[in-house]
Amino acid sequence: MFNRKFWTEGLGSFIVAIGVALVIRWAIMEAYVIPSGSMLPTLLIHDHIFVNKMVYGTRVPFSSNWLIKHRNPEPGEIIVFKYPVDPSIFFIKRVVGIPGDTIEYKDGKVFRNGEAVEMKADAQPEHAAEFAAMSDEDFQREGGGFSESKASYLHFTEVLNSHPHSVLLNRNGEHTSPVSWTVPPGKLFVMGDNRDNSADSRRWGFVPEEYVLGRAMFVWLSCEKTLPVVSFLCNPLTVRWDRFFHKVD
Repeated sequence: MFNRKFWTEGLGSFIVAIGVALVIRWAIMEAYVIPSGSMLPTLLIHDHIFVNKMVYGTRVPFSSNWLIKHRNPEPGEIIVFKYPVDPSIFFIKRVVGIPGDTIEYKDGKVFRNGEAVEMKADAQPEHAAEFAAMSDEDFQREGGGFSESKASYLHFTEVLNSHPHSVLLNRNGEHTSPVSWTVPPGKLFVMGDNRDNSADSRRWGFVPEEYVLGRAMFVWLSCEKTLPVVSFLCNPLTVRWDRFFHKVD
């Protein structure tokens, strides 16, 4: 029988700490790193974010089955999910369509159930300043290899389900051919905010609801570059201090 000292000062305290960390990661929140520019200007490459894993409910450990379910993802929310083509890879996108919705993409505009999603010419204030301050070199690096300058992109606000968010659209992109999708039961239609540089539901299809891991909450660390040897660690000389605790909308 273990005594109190074992659990407070010995190996037991380490076991308890590991157990608490695993429970938090499984049921409450988990950290992820943004690897690409598909969610620009909302999220930058090397943004480290926390994801709320209990907002939609709690799953049985090591299972996709719900133990408790609160609600389903809503249009406009940014979610982290298992990539349907390869569930071992995690993606982050914005929910555009839920079961029963018909989504159409035409001339760079999104139509949901026959109605155009509202677009405003002015960009979100919290993103406009940082986007304006970004050089072409920074922009091309953030995009993961963009060849175009910032001037080639329109930065505007889209209002989806009363949820305003920033979106980038390439002025020179192909936006003429209308394409439509009807979201089946148990699936979601997702898109990146960087509309012309995002592999999303327009390319590989719908996201099963059971693949959703949680909703993005806020950026807790961000940097322009990572360390050369341990690429998952931020280079402290390139930390973006202004993005600490930046809320993700």
